[in-house]
Amino acid sequence: MINKIKKINLNHSFIFFFVVNFFCFLFFKYSNLNISSILCLVLILIIGVSHGSLDHIKGKKLLELFNINSIYIFYIAYILISTAVITTWILLPSTTLILFLIIASYHFGKEDTQFLINDKSYFTPILYFFKGFLIILAPLYFHFQETIAIFKLLLIDNEQFYLGLNFIEKKKIIQIGIICSTLSSIFLFLRNFEIKKFVVFLDYFSILILNYYLSPLIAFTVYFCFLHSIRHSISLAIELDPNSIVNGFGLFVKKALPLTILTAFFSFIALYLLSYSNNLNSAILKIIFIGLASLTFPHILLEYFLEKNEK
Repeated sequence: MINKIKKINLNHSFIFFFVVNFFCFLFFKYSNLNISSILCLVLILIIGVSHGSLDHIKGKKLLELFNINSIYIFYIAYILISTAVITTWILLPSTTLILFLIIASYHFGKEDTQFLINDKSYFTPILYFFKGFLIILAPLYFHFQETIAIFKLLLIDNEQFYLGLNFIEKKKIIQIGIICSTLSSIFLFLRNFEIKKFVVFLDYFSILILNYYLSPLIAFTVYFCFLHSIRHSISLAIELDPNSIVNGFGLFVKKALPLTILTAFFSFIALYLLSYSNNLNSAILKIIFIGLASLTFPHILLEYFLEKNEK
């Protein structure tokens, strides 16, 4: 099964790289093309969120490891953690954002790469973090002011936070971070060398190309939906049916649909309520990033505890 996941993900990296280049070429050639923020939200709710919509199945598996029979305990814990994240973001937005970006960097780096890596040394998580950190650094490097504008719409009004960002831009610390991310990709490629690991660089260049040509929101949407989420969904589909990826995807869609619809329903209710005190783009950005943070924390905790207790 591992070899099957690896083969499909390798093909996926090649396809994603070429599609990104073609898409960015069209976007550059026809500069009047415009992708609305509402389309980004819809894509994230349909494709992006769905890759975590089987968490209830993983939660049931985790509870069984602790001899707990009630699935409601999982749902209550998941909802409480999500609610706590949103509350903390409202009370301490700068701190929560920084913590979210750190955790998301590690999560992106690991989920996008671990199918290639057999080495489980203590050094590997550091490489995952710096590889995933490119998702955060690239928009800051190519579209610094636009990224700052997004942060301001996410309730970040801490002056010290923005002074710190201006400092790292002026001192070229962002470039140093990108160099560290580049080195992490090189290390991941060279450790237990296999030529097929070259796809690490395809993902690396895809992210840079997306952020060079596209706005931060669109670049993130394309990455999150069509690289990160699709890759995770492929693994889940193969787990559901190792013999048929087509049937596995059918099962995945059926099992993911209820929670995906529920998440979309509450997201649009929140969007409706936020639209009273925010313009549409501002409300959408809050739903996307604060909403994703509230789902990412319990999702990552679940993955961590399941991985730790299944060993």
